[in-house]
Amino acid sequence: MRARHARAAKALDVRTEPGGEFWGWAGRTLGAPARTAAGQPAWLRLVSSPQDKASGKLWDGALDAQHVFGDLDRRRPALLAVHDAVDDTTAYRVELSARVDQPVLSDDPVLQRDLQLPDSWWEELAGTLEKVAAVDTDRVAVRQQYMDRAIPEFVGIPAPAVTCWTVAHSDLHWANVTAPLRILDWEGWGRAPEGFDAATLYAYTLLQEDVSARVRDAFPVLGSPAGLAAEATVCAQLLQTVARGDNLTLEDQLRNWAGEIRHR
Repeated sequence: MRARHARAAKALDVRTEPGGEFWGWAGRTLGAPARTAAGQPAWLRLVSSPQDKASGKLWDGALDAQHVFGDLDRRRPALLAVHDAVDDTTAYRVELSARVDQPVLSDDPVLQRDLQLPDSWWEELAGTLEKVAAVDTDRVAVRQQYMDRAIPEFVGIPAPAVTCWTVAHSDLHWANVTAPLRILDWEGWGRAPEGFDAATLYAYTLLQEDVSARVRDAFPVLGSPAGLAAEATVCAQLLQTVARGDNLTLEDQLRNWAGEIRHR
């Protein structure tokens, strides 16, 4: 991956900078700070995939997001260039994006400490997600078939009816946001039940009582009939990860949340 990353930098005429190398899940991605030939700070991210799977929602997510959202009023790092290559049976895509210099608010998706964020940050987040929700797309982040199967299995109720489908970032956790507000990692965006992003952020905040209460204040869809399907879906998704051995620190809180959902 490092050799491929270096080749991609040469192909896009950018220079990588030492330090700050970041590996994604299972070594599938490798990112690093870079500068363009004009000196613009950037981020160079390499994604690898078996060639026969190098297509579809996740593969094209960042490119599709750039076409639809642009930089989202500077809340999303703009995609500057894309370069594709194939080596034997592995496909590689490198994405050059504007660099976000602010650190993410957590090194882990699950928030492990209290955060004191100003009201303006929460207002900007809610406003940005409203803009995302309003766009038109045929991309799908959550499928009804998944909800019909997973919610009964992991939450213990039939899948609630979805009163409104909207567009979601779909991976809104604390390792994907900064202050001032920038929202990172747009691979999986698409249509989901109303309130899905709010429910996702809430789930990853369950260890921090004060911040989780602030999430509910910022997103009144949580706890409402309109948000029930989103909450049940996110709860099921994360309980499924617990069953696979991930997010174990959240297990008790997720089971409590599932109980609250069952009794609504």
